[in-house]
Amino acid sequence: MYIIGIAGGTGSGKTTVVRKIIESFRGNQNVAIIPQDSYYNDTTHLTMEERRQINFDHPDAFDWKLLIKQIKQLRNGEAIEQPTYSYIESNRQKETIHIEPCEVIIIEGIMALWRKEMRDLMDLKIFVDADPDERLIRVIQRDVVERGRTAQQVIDRYLKVLKPMHLEFIEPTKRYADLIVPQGGHNKQAIDIMRTYIHHRLP
Repeated sequence: MYIIGIAGGTGSGKTTVVRKIIESFRGNQNVAIIPQDSYYNDTTHLTMEERRQINFDHPDAFDWKLLIKQIKQLRNGEAIEQPTYSYIESNRQKETIHIEPCEVIIIEGIMALWRKEMRDLMDLKIFVDADPDERLIRVIQRDVVERGRTAQQVIDRYLKVLKPMHLEFIEPTKRYADLIVPQGGHNKQAIDIMRTYIHHRLP
């Protein structure tokens, strides 16, 4: 099993990088994606108003214990029930996703490289980088369409939460990366190098 961690700021292009990696494995290896967003803490005991006050860009927002436990289970050849998360309800859902152990596991999320215990489970650590203005544009486009927010709400959240949290918790994890991919998913050369590197280390 080969475990890859892919981190980077919100709107940096992580999802595009993950998709392009997966494309190179079709027909050869089985790949499982573990989105860190699925492991936000269960907030069932909170009201909707209380949930909206949570800083979801802080490390404390994640259920690290469950995430690390399930990655270890996959590595040990055990299947897991991955939680699911609703951005609309700001809470974990009752439904889970059954994930079988496979040749390639990709852990993707803004803080995938933040915790040492997580990094120690990874064979390759990647940080997807992008200019702040590009990330903001992508966040506005995504949150308005997929998460029911207005453009002004997204901008206000970016200034008050996303930007300071990025500088404090996400940007510093760049130093742990084996490979930094500037320009996100548009950097064809970096993605080609990454694909080659991964394939050479797979059985």
